[in-house]
Amino acid sequence: MKVVLDTNVIIAAFATHGLCHLLVESALAHHEIVLSPALLTEIHANLKKKVKLPDERIKLILRFLQNHSVFIKDKKIAGIRCRDHSDIKVLALAINGGADVIVTGDEDLLVLKNRFQVDILSPREFWERLRTV
Repeated sequence: MKVVLDTNVIIAAFATHGLCHLLVESALAHHEIVLSPALLTEIHANLKKKVKLPDERIKLILRFLQNHSVFIKDKKIAGIRCRDHSDIKVLALAINGGADVIVTGDEDLLVLKNRFQVDILSPREFWERLRTV
């Protein structure tokens, strides 16, 4: 399964050892994580600003993600609309990358369930799906 993990899920995975950490581990072991340069830039900024990790640790995390993900160039798709304009890049990544699912805690994305050809699930919903497969 191809999976787009939204920035908030990846940040939580490296900030704590909770559900998001388990999801990232499972995605790395059993699925393909789809990333883009824009998402990687956002991850970098949030690890620095919100989690306050040292630069060397951030570089290691980014390198790890790059080495264990499928990278898709940032490419806009006309006609995508959502409440938060910054979420359009996540939707475009999922569509352009042929992802099966977006995993996010972002309500602006979660309200879009069933509007695109990709499933949009909360971390808990994705975890439940993984447990039943």
